[in-house]
Amino acid sequence: MAVAQQVARLLLRKGAVTLRPTAPFRFASGLLSPIYCDNRLLMSYPRERRQVMLAFRRLLREGQIPVEVIAGTATAGVPHAAWLAEELNLPMVYVRSQPKGHGKEQFVEGVLPKGRQTVVIEDLVTTGGSSLACVAALQQIGAIVEHVLAIFSYGFPAAAEGFARAGVHLHTLTTLPIMLDVAVADSTLSPSERDMVVEWAADPKGWSQAREGAAPAQQPSK
Repeated sequence: MAVAQQVARLLLRKGAVTLRPTAPFRFASGLLSPIYCDNRLLMSYPRERRQVMLAFRRLLREGQIPVEVIAGTATAGVPHAAWLAEELNLPMVYVRSQPKGHGKEQFVEGVLPKGRQTVVIEDLVTTGGSSLACVAALQQIGAIVEHVLAIFSYGFPAAAEGFARAGVHLHTLTTLPIMLDVAVADSTLSPSERDMVVEWAADPKGWSQAREGAAPAQQPSK
């Protein structure tokens, strides 16, 4: 089985990704969504988190991606960056969601000499904005950042466009289309429900507006 399918299956089985098109989640933005992703849950499963780490290592090797430092995005990318850095015996840093408001006011925590080839580890890419903000913070202090590795991506065009503009390559272990294929094959999602998720991916805002009031939305669990 391909790595992308393996990762998709473990995310679904451990509840890191939940597909629920007939009882959508409501996000902080107010929009409804048929999918909720919380890859933080993987921290609690040693076998699965190691599978993810090994998939990242394989991605680096097969893509011949140069790497001297591993950088994690706060907060969900940090543990995966730490496990990968340990496996590769490489230095690690992490990027805060915003600069510290006291002391040295660091945006990047750890030691990162200028000119080091730095790979960013992310858990989820939606629009790509937070990942690219991390890239910019690292570049500002002199790091060379050309690659971001993520566990999962929805595959939104906005993300592809953002990474292209920044000149940064995005590599994901698995994607929404693969996730849906696995869910249907495992009978955790019906073909008609799959179509609902595909419709959402094409127009998240329109999908949400069309379903307002049609069914009770549930808040994602923390």
